Amino acid sequence: MSESLLIRHAGQLVTLRGPEGPRRGAALSDIGLIQDGAVLMRDGMIEAAGPSDEVERLAREADDVVEVDAEGRVVIPGFVDSHTHLIFSQPRLVDYEMRIRGADYHQIAEAGGGILSSVKAVRNAAPEDLEAQARRAVHQFARHGTTTVEAKSGYGLDENGELKTLVVLAAIDGQPLDIVSTYLGAHIIPPEHRKKPDAYLDWMSQEMMPRIKRQKLAGFADVYCDRGAFTVEQARRYLSAAAALGFELKIHAEQFTHSGAARLAVELEATSADHLEQAGPEDAAILGRSSTIATLLPGSVFYLGLDRYAPARTLIENGAAVALATDFNPGTSPTCSMPMVLSLACTFMRMSPAEAISAATINGAHAVRRAHKVGSLEAGKQADVIVMNATDYREIPYHFGVNLVAITIKRGSVIYQQGQVSSNIAKENAADAR
Repeated sequence: MSESLLIRHAGQLVTLRGPEGPRRGAALSDIGLIQDGAVLMRDGMIEAAGPSDEVERLAREADDVVEVDAEGRVVIPGFVDSHTHLIFSQPRLVDYEMRIRGADYHQIAEAGGGILSSVKAVRNAAPEDLEAQARRAVHQFARHGTTTVEAKSGYGLDENGELKTLVVLAAIDGQPLDIVSTYLGAHIIPPEHRKKPDAYLDWMSQEMMPRIKRQKLAGFADVYCDRGAFTVEQARRYLSAAAALGFELKIHAEQFTHSGAARLAVELEATSADHLEQAGPEDAAILGRSSTIATLLPGSVFYLGLDRYAPARTLIENGAAVALATDFNPGTSPTCSMPMVLSLACTFMRMSPAEAISAATINGAHAVRRAHKVGSLEAGKQADVIVMNATDYREIPYHFGVNLVAITIKRGSVIYQQGQVSSNIAKENAADAR
């Protein structure tokens, strides 16, 4: 018989139980809170989540139940990080120092840094080195409570580099996190195609995307629509070709300039429009009437030292479905910490702690089309659970830059457990050795 796992005596069980669709407006604040809750898991799935007395009664009827006492702590669903650039080979430390000295994003790119420096690194890297870098990052995500990660290509921008990236993503899927792969061939126009961007778009549409679809290497296609990248018309052409092939759509929209990309996302019924720092009231109204998720990425604004964050309150008030993600990447947001993103969302975008948690779990799941599997603690969903070293869910964003994750569980298995801190670990290890 299979073994069950029971988490009991959660001081606050944040279930995110609710309607089938993404949370909007006032519903974004409804986190399905249960005082003194429990979660029963079997075969990687949630069997029950609710008040401790009810769930523990079910657990007594099961054999081989392993119990974890939450001791009054907060238990929530695993974070769903719906926008990352997981594979990039090397950090962009030169860019970092240039930015400290006053260079902006576009000046760094013109000097040979930025995305092109990552393109060079990925093209030159061996697949095993890219895999090692990705696995290190995945372990950091797990330590910070993330259990599902969307990951984009886009640092290869040629056949070998893009396929190499997507094959690595396929190899690490489920080890231990779920990886949702996205083809971002339209990140920027590569140097060899600068004078013939239409030929590059044709190549992606007619050769790369059909091949990726046949090999099932990505379910989403994404485009970076901004100054120095792709125009709205180029983005429409690329995404229309992707949709015709059966890809779900994502757009990097309104990050540095107001391009009209958010409107394009709605026009093409994209799954998500991401960034939105330059979005205005009309964009918020349009997104609010659409099915497109507004995925906000405050980590990149913070890291770049900018002061214009996405208008979260306007989006929420207009009924847009708001998600939060790290935008993990080597140049503008090198963080794997969703708890830090929650802090930024609350402090700089005036989201409430409850809204931020909903945006980082169930709405993030909708942004990768996985809400039927993850994002909430409900019977029949994957057993992706976090135990926090906190007694109130509001502590998660309150303690900025602090990792309160005590235990991360993926499909019913503990994949991370916080270690102890000792005043003299070396002495204790020596004593153990004796």
